[in-house]
Amino acid sequence: MPKPAVLIQKLVAFQRREIVRHLQQLSAEDRRLRFGSAMSDAAIERYVAQIDFVRDKVFGIFEIDLTLSGVVHLALDPASGMAELGLSVDPVHRGKGYGFALLNRGKLRAQNLGCKKLYMHCLAENQIMIHLAQKAGMQVVTEAGEADAHAPLSEATYGDFAREVVGDQMALVDYLLKQQTRWLPRKPA
Repeated sequence: MPKPAVLIQKLVAFQRREIVRHLQQLSAEDRRLRFGSAMSDAAIERYVAQIDFVRDKVFGIFEIDLTLSGVVHLALDPASGMAELGLSVDPVHRGKGYGFALLNRGKLRAQNLGCKKLYMHCLAENQIMIHLAQKAGMQVVTEAGEADAHAPLSEATYGDFAREVVGDQMALVDYLLKQQTRWLPRKPA
C-alpha cells in the first residue's frame, strides 16, 4: 500500500510560537545536529524571531492535534540566486518521509522563485541530512567535520508552478480540517 502524501503548509510570522515550540522540544543532540552547535531555548527564540518571513520561506507539517512535527526554513539570498535550506523533524515522526518531503518542498519553492542554486550545511556526523541531500540529487562535500551540499536548480516550468499551487491548496484544506476536528465533541474517557 502506498504511503499517504505528506502535506506541507506554508508558515507565516504569526506562527512563530509553533516553530519555537517545535525546535525547543528537540533534544540537545538534535538541536546541535540541526544548527551545528548547541542551542539554548533562548537562542532558539532569537533564531525564530529573526526569520524574515517576507524574504525567507518557512514550511511545516502539522499533525492532527496541530503540533508541528517538521519544519524547513529556506533562507533566500536574491543577490546571489542562492537558497539555503535547514530542516528538522520531531524524532517521533522520523522514518515517515517527512524530511525528504520538506527538503523537496523547499527545493520546489526556491526553483519557482528563480533561485539558481540550493545549499545545505550540516555537521559531517549528521548522516540523516547527508543521506537526504544525496537522495535529493545534491552533491555533498565533507571536510573538517562539516558537510556542504549543493544542487543547481533548473528553470521552473508551468508544471512546477502548478504542483506548488495544488500542494499549497491541499495543505490548507488539510490544516482547516484538522482545526475543525478540535471542535468535535470528545467521548468521555
